[in-house]
Amino acid sequence: MVSSPTVRDVAARAGVSRQTVSNVFNAPDRVDPRTMAKVLTAVEALGYRPNRSARSLKTRSAELIGYCVPSRPAGPLMDTFLHALCNAAEAVNRHVLLFTAGDGDMSAYQNLVAQQAVDAFVLSDAVDDDPRHRWLTERKIRYASFGRTWPAHGEQPAPWVDVDGAAAIHDIVTGLVSLGHQRIGFLGWWHGIGAMQDRLRGWRAACAEHRLPHGDPLVVRAIADTMADGRAAARRLLNLADPPTAMVAVSDVLALGVCQELAGRGLVPGKDVAVTGFDDTMLASVVEPGLTSVRQPVERIAEALVRSLVGGDGHHDVRVLLRGEIVSRASAPIPTPTARSVT
Repeated sequence: MVSSPTVRDVAARAGVSRQTVSNVFNAPDRVDPRTMAKVLTAVEALGYRPNRSARSLKTRSAELIGYCVPSRPAGPLMDTFLHALCNAAEAVNRHVLLFTAGDGDMSAYQNLVAQQAVDAFVLSDAVDDDPRHRWLTERKIRYASFGRTWPAHGEQPAPWVDVDGAAAIHDIVTGLVSLGHQRIGFLGWWHGIGAMQDRLRGWRAACAEHRLPHGDPLVVRAIADTMADGRAAARRLLNLADPPTAMVAVSDVLALGVCQELAGRGLVPGKDVAVTGFDDTMLASVVEPGLTSVRQPVERIAEALVRSLVGGDGHHDVRVLLRGEIVSRASAPIPTPTARSVT
């Protein structure tokens, strides 16, 4: 049987003393950055795990949960999620440690594990084939993800908790059809996020089911998730020879850009062109005349993520797909059983 690497092995590989290795884990402020880099490289190469991390993995008990704050400005949804995550952790006597890292940069995760700073991670802002999930899975480091990575091949490393965007958009389109709309546009993003493709699949499936056009002219991808980009995307749809009478956006921010473009043309959302968003942020409830949107159950998402980290067995099998709730407002007063009308 092959024995686990020890502090002595790490010290020998890095060419430092065992005390220096101990300082990296317990008093990193005493260690020169270049020396720390050598030790962490040895830790990574040997697969060494400090006792406390090994103990927490064995007992499946996360005492401190690491969460990487996105490098780009977070939208309203993620701000709400962060608060919900902290509340969910504190409810079970855990706490959240926040840190930052560049896209694809695993050094911060490696340092936190090596220094025993956290026993588990919660991930968000997953992109297609997100490298963090496989990196953590290969090293048997405990984690849970808000969102899927949509791998090109094979199954996504688990666990994850997500909202069924395809089903929500399918319900949105069905509701718009019940209002009489026969030409419905879709506003998405350019960047590679599987959630957008999931929502696009829901739009295409519903349009096909109701025998509505669902070709590329009715699909516009915004460069970024901003109101300016939403407005530019809406302009392209409205300038078509046969423009849509309803527009489904993958975010509230893009949908508000649509509303701006309509207002600039003297058109009224919900009266002249129906508009829907996604996430049901505070913006959706305060904008006039009120934006129909899909509410994600953020509190339930956070609770499920924390629950998968602090208790039970088989956490790598956790896959939770929750249903979003359509909140119907004046921009598209959808009268479906899945919608909750807000006046």
